[in-house]
Amino acid sequence: MKRSFAIALCLASAALALAAPPARAQMGQPAQCMQFPALSQATQLKANAVQAAMKARADRKDICRLMTVFVAAEDKVVKFLIDNKTWCGVPDQALTAAKAGHEKSIKFRDAACTEAPAAKAPSLSDAIKTTPVDSASNTSTKLGHGGTFDTLTGNPLGR
Repeated sequence: MKRSFAIALCLASAALALAAPPARAQMGQPAQCMQFPALSQATQLKANAVQAAMKARADRKDICRLMTVFVAAEDKVVKFLIDNKTWCGVPDQALTAAKAGHEKSIKFRDAACTEAPAAKAPSLSDAIKTTPVDSASNTSTKLGHGGTFDTLTGNPLGR
């Protein structure tokens, strides 16, 4: 749950950084700067699709597919910001935030697209072939009393 919240926060911060308006006023901007709102909106829709899939606890393959589409759209936005930084007056903070968000998105996509989570390391109980919980079958009672967990009324694990 903590990981999905962090991912949603990352996607939201990237979307806010990408949706930041340029420093100049809308008048007098070159035509390529007018393409940014449509590009940003398309990327935001893809981010919303990923968030909806995460909330619905979708299958890993679906999240991988959605993240791949989102990362491709986010890559276009980052390239647009880099290419048109001077023409459109993109602040350095927005560019830095967009790059950082894109790197986090790539890491999450890679994690979502791996087939299986890493195997859990064996515990000490697994290594020495013992049961991890005491029970009546693995505690000893010598002749009915005086054993490991013997009390006045017998072995409490044996009940």
